[in-house]
Amino acid sequence: MRAGKGLRCKSFGKGTIERRDFLKAAAGVISLGAGAVARVAQAQRRSGLWVEEVLKYLEALRRGDGGYGWTEQERSHLTPTFAAIGCYHLMGREPPEKRSLVEFVRTHHPFRIKKLERDLKVFEYQQIQSLLWLGEDAGSFRKQVQSWKRASVYPKQYERDGYPVLRFEAMAFVCRRLLGLGMEDISPGLIDYLDARRRENGSFNNTPASEGGDGHVMNTLWGLQALDSMGRAGEKRAETVDWIRDCQMEGGGFTYQPRPAFAGVADVTYTWAGLRSLELYDEQPVRGQRCIDYLRSLWNEDGGFGARKGWASNPVATHRALDAMRALGGLDELSRPSGRNAGHRKRRGLPSNLRVLTIQIEAPGKGSPTEAVELAGALRIDLWGAKNAPAGWIATAQAIADERKVPVTFVVSNEEYGTFVKVAGLGIYSHTSDIIAPANADFGSSLSGEEAVGWEEFRRRRLAPLERCGGRLIWQFGENEELTRLYLDDSLERGGYAAISTFHFGNPDFANSEPFLKEYGGRIPFVGLQDAHGSESWWWGDQLTGFRTLFLATEASWEGWLKALKNNWVVAVRHDAVSSSETWMHGGGAEVLEFVRRREEEWRWWDNPGIGRPAVSVVAVRREDRWEAGRPERGVTLRVRCQRHNTGRGQPKGPVAELVELVVDGRKVAPRLDAPKAQWGAYKDYCHYYHIANPSGGKHTATATARIIETGDESSRTIEFGV
Repeated sequence: MRAGKGLRCKSFGKGTIERRDFLKAAAGVISLGAGAVARVAQAQRRSGLWVEEVLKYLEALRRGDGGYGWTEQERSHLTPTFAAIGCYHLMGREPPEKRSLVEFVRTHHPFRIKKLERDLKVFEYQQIQSLLWLGEDAGSFRKQVQSWKRASVYPKQYERDGYPVLRFEAMAFVCRRLLGLGMEDISPGLIDYLDARRRENGSFNNTPASEGGDGHVMNTLWGLQALDSMGRAGEKRAETVDWIRDCQMEGGGFTYQPRPAFAGVADVTYTWAGLRSLELYDEQPVRGQRCIDYLRSLWNEDGGFGARKGWASNPVATHRALDAMRALGGLDELSRPSGRNAGHRKRRGLPSNLRVLTIQIEAPGKGSPTEAVELAGALRIDLWGAKNAPAGWIATAQAIADERKVPVTFVVSNEEYGTFVKVAGLGIYSHTSDIIAPANADFGSSLSGEEAVGWEEFRRRRLAPLERCGGRLIWQFGENEELTRLYLDDSLERGGYAAISTFHFGNPDFANSEPFLKEYGGRIPFVGLQDAHGSESWWWGDQLTGFRTLFLATEASWEGWLKALKNNWVVAVRHDAVSSSETWMHGGGAEVLEFVRRREEEWRWWDNPGIGRPAVSVVAVRREDRWEAGRPERGVTLRVRCQRHNTGRGQPKGPVAELVELVVDGRKVAPRLDAPKAQWGAYKDYCHYYHIANPSGGKHTATATARIIETGDESSRTIEFGV
């Protein structure tokens, strides 16, 4: 029996009891929470062959930095580390190298790479719960958790109504309980926010119940955990239990809601969420043994569990499967003999004639097409996806590349800003329509600026014409995991998002801040997304030399790219200051990663004299050069740009190289510096101009020489231009 069951506080939300009664109930919950933590620390020590196999799987994920990582990832991450610790706890075992593990948990919040715009409170929860499982003090988090008193403000450019993500808001309650903190200073608005998201059937979802839409089993768990932290889990008991039970499918696993309109698949996470929610009421599913059998079917030969039958093992799925089995009282069932899955797709071997090629997705599509071609050639970019290029820009860039015999193909790669897609109960989100398509293809019209459309309408009006022309849809980002899973699952069933972005100019790695994406590794390719900003490709050089997407094909063509996507012969790579000059990779199977690593000399853009960012550019600009800055009314203007670092808005800042001299037809000339200032020490542009008002007919040459500031080395660029 749970303390304070069914209580509500009038001053905090709907209800009939007084504030002092609520505080007494909250105190009771805190005591219960402390007892729960104590019981957690004394989990039963499990033994048997299944335990040893799970332990062996987990140890294969242990990394030298003290934490645990994803399969085929050299870096540890908090989320798989939390999952591994949870597995050890469930088996009543102490993890090896506990001291370094504790240190990792304390110091490796994902934001250590970069602090993002919003707190994603689930990571603090993982740190706190991990420390408590390890029997360590988590008091250092008290001040931070106490500051979570009000509902967050979510940017309306991402979610049209500004609704924050329920999972993160619920953590304010859950973490207070874990730390033994009182609830009395939580604002009434935060409790009203939570209450508003509960449906009449007892379920929870991300939007207010008044706006319609059924619940989601994951959001229902988060909501119930928050209510349980306040002693209110008993409310709507019968309706809630019935709803959760109705999420179970005939095969034994759970999906996200009863009779879903799309993406109605069984998944270990949905099953775990349903069982944990039922456990709050001391209830079980109707088909308990079938559920155990379903969970056992997820167990792989390597000792871990996959999210679905036949999927590769991952530590989060392993922890949730074991915790779900525990909730069913079925852990001993793992001792029963049974066949297990390979847990990975059988290696078929790669064709020997494949090459490692590069595509840059949403690279710059504005400004100088000449400099875009120069960068593509110098950096060996085979396919350049031009973001939101104006009509004619891609054709101009391709014509220059063809004339100069630079082997690059320019394609369409747009972010269709202002496209909002609505899913009842989960929200109305943008960043749903990043497309890539061959040049000159009729890929349909953007839905930007229109009223929000439903998912089925989006598929019909946007996805269908895009796919008909050979185009593809790229998933950019979504912090609402519960919604994102539906989009990706439906894409696996019916087609849709053909790739998932990881490395990005603003977020160093979406798989770092949205680790649930790793569940789809091996199913949907991972790519890097430049998401270029600014008006010139030259001032996007830090990003172009920071990360890229590699793909395997016999030739650098659109057809080769599509085949690579289909076969998941795709790897996203990052190596720059953001990664501390370490090489980060996502994607492909083991054989693809091995293939790419063996051929690193073919694509590595750092410490490679054959591939590198030019130190200087010189362009002869005429009046008819529509896309070039510095167009003269008559004659020719020579424009020189030297390499500088750039901001995330595509503006030049600190210098990497400086102009030494400009020589025209053998004569040194004095160009004029043009460097209008922008905010925060950046510039709108930084270039030198030399105007020739009345050039003589025939061929001319111009040589710009720049000095690399760090080394003192000089580099020159010579062009010929005719009049």
